[in-house]
Amino acid sequence: MRSTVKVGWLALLLAVGCAGRQDLETPDYEAIYDMPLEEMWPSVREYFKDANLPYREDRGSLVLETEWKQEFGGSKIAGYWHRYMVIGKRETPTKSKLWITRITKSVNKTLSQPGKELDWSMSRMVFRGGDPLVLSVEDDEDRLAFPVGENAFYMESGQGTRDLTMEWRVFRGVMPKLAKQQPTKTEQPAAKAASTFTECGQSILGLKKLAKVGGVMLLGELHGTQEVPRFIAQSVCQLVTSGMPVTVGLELPVENEDRISAFLQSQGGDVDWLKLMEAPFWRSPYPDGRGSEAVANMLEQLRQLRAQGLDVAVFVYDHPKLSGQQREDALTKTVLARVKAKPERFHLVMSGNIHPRTAKGLPWDKQYKPMGYLLKDQVEDVTALDMAYDSGTAWICAANKQTSKLDCGVKEAKGKDNGDRFFMHTWSSTNKEGYHGVFYVGHVTASEPAINKGLGNPDAAPAPSPASGL
Repeated sequence: MRSTVKVGWLALLLAVGCAGRQDLETPDYEAIYDMPLEEMWPSVREYFKDANLPYREDRGSLVLETEWKQEFGGSKIAGYWHRYMVIGKRETPTKSKLWITRITKSVNKTLSQPGKELDWSMSRMVFRGGDPLVLSVEDDEDRLAFPVGENAFYMESGQGTRDLTMEWRVFRGVMPKLAKQQPTKTEQPAAKAASTFTECGQSILGLKKLAKVGGVMLLGELHGTQEVPRFIAQSVCQLVTSGMPVTVGLELPVENEDRISAFLQSQGGDVDWLKLMEAPFWRSPYPDGRGSEAVANMLEQLRQLRAQGLDVAVFVYDHPKLSGQQREDALTKTVLARVKAKPERFHLVMSGNIHPRTAKGLPWDKQYKPMGYLLKDQVEDVTALDMAYDSGTAWICAANKQTSKLDCGVKEAKGKDNGDRFFMHTWSSTNKEGYHGVFYVGHVTASEPAINKGLGNPDAAPAPSPASGL
């Protein structure tokens, strides 16, 4: 870790930016307050109060602990909760700092790691003539080694981790108020701390380096996990709260566009869920994972961000009535139209792991042109990331050899353990499929079809609350 660095008052005031913005950039050194701990602490207490993060405090030792706060609070489906342990530290008699630890809980036990299978291969099933074909990302240790540089700074479990991002967020919220109390040669307008706090989950490593206005990021996923939709929602939340406008592209049938748009602009009540779930897509006899409860919950999370006035947009682009190259061309045309129409936004597009490839050809068709290959010649900034994960389960549709029909259900998914922390990691060059790197989601857990979980059913039981049993 680099040595601690004193941040000057003027530099700080210039860097804080607009009121309420959660700065995306996090330095890789500690934030040092140029004042005694006892003088700094009341402003820290005020920050957490203004951010609507209730806490208990041990006043004698200058330690406080916040109450549990849910990511995207009020979700229809049980998710993750966080709390913060904040400890005041004396750097010197006249300087101080904070140590903030984020503690994570989940009712679905995703953070509870079962036995690991150290196998980097990530099997995906695609179908040619009704027969399954297994594809996997290139097993190349020099490409898939653990991230270095910025990512190496964060190495601990997501269950209890020092949160440098939160430390700097508090610093940027507190210091403008403290600076007003100090004599300065040049008066600068002080930014106000955020009046509300949006819990976006633990920072996704590498995201801030790859997300750019005007850029297109293609994520090739394994359908049917809880983790990928959560990864998308967290990414969007962390970007839009920093001021970057984000448009999410979903591989759902274009016929669902109006329903999804209406839901995102709704209050998210029972009637709104019923209207969303009435579409045939959610009730398919062969649900392949794209209509999972996790995807539905992600839509709810994006709806909540929009309801807060944050700049989130969503579109769908799949053409399921087409196949082969015709479908690929149609996907590309739809995505390209959205990107060209709003070049001032960052576009985050998720799909199965064939479409994002920027290299020409597939094992059974050397002339095949995936969506990523077609887009890269028409959009200046295209990044394609393949999904990396630890072993677990996923909701997968696979061909049954005995009946020659699709068999959909919970299946084993084998991957490689690379820690608990979400991250994005790019290589020095693309691999043979045209991927620039990977996005890692940790241990994967199957997500059943949303309709099976009672979404869109007003008589369904409410989601669990973050009670003491977490």
